[in-house]
Amino acid sequence: MFKVQNSKLQAHSAIFLANTIFGLGVPVTKLLLDEWVTPMGYMASRSLGACIVFWAIAAFLPKEKVERKDLITILLGGLLGFVVSQTLTAWSLDYTSPVYFSLIATLTPVAVMLCAALTIGEKITPMKSIGVLLGIAGAVLMVLMSQSMGSGKNDLIGIVLAILSVLTWAIYLIITRNVASKYSPVTQLKYVFLISAIVTVPIAWPELSANALYTPEWGWDGVAEMAFIVIGATALGFFLIPFAMKYLQATTVSIYTNLQPVIASFVAILLGQDVITWDKPVAGALVLISAYIVTVVTEKKNS
Repeated sequence: MFKVQNSKLQAHSAIFLANTIFGLGVPVTKLLLDEWVTPMGYMASRSLGACIVFWAIAAFLPKEKVERKDLITILLGGLLGFVVSQTLTAWSLDYTSPVYFSLIATLTPVAVMLCAALTIGEKITPMKSIGVLLGIAGAVLMVLMSQSMGSGKNDLIGIVLAILSVLTWAIYLIITRNVASKYSPVTQLKYVFLISAIVTVPIAWPELSANALYTPEWGWDGVAEMAFIVIGATALGFFLIPFAMKYLQATTVSIYTNLQPVIASFVAILLGQDVITWDKPVAGALVLISAYIVTVVTEKKNS
């Protein structure tokens, strides 16, 4: 009994730490894009760094054979779920603030539900419909108010890119859901980041001179920020979530994701990357309630 309780405590700690890291990753990415790397330079650095980390870890673990059709799914998923989705994320943060981006990212459960309804015919209940409408209302409020209250260089473009990033990530989760349960996270991620590095590094190479991090003007703060993204927000974060899922219900895990916009917004405002205006708390409340209805309330009704 004590062992089970101890495992659950560790799982809660793991999921709390993971979402704290992911929340911090948003303003840290903004710092990198503002001072050290271009969006593609950021993507190439993250892809190559994570690829090296996961292949190094895999070298010390038992080799896991992956079926050919599953490998194709993992590779395609890597292109969509990391290369496309995270490139859109980097571009989004180049245009808008971490606060707006993190609030849009909270709509991921809503996006997954809508994509599942369109692709695999998953039923949308009346309660889920309410959740979707609240989420859309929050997103619309951000779009409307960003024109007069936004602090980014083009918040409208940034918000649209954030929405596209969330949608592509949702599609990735749907098409890889069966493969995800068959193989370990390390096996999957080493291939995800391998294909990501193969695609992003050649694209970013010609503009490497535009990345201050890779010129004589580099600084240790830029290196530390990139190390945090590669080791913390990528490798460690992806390790912690599967561990927590072994001992916690999906609804419990989903509640912890609401930490991300809170942490991202607080740190971004503290760093001067954004300012608090009335629309952000209101939009935040709408999207958080939306995510809660879609992921928690409806699941409780179905259980």
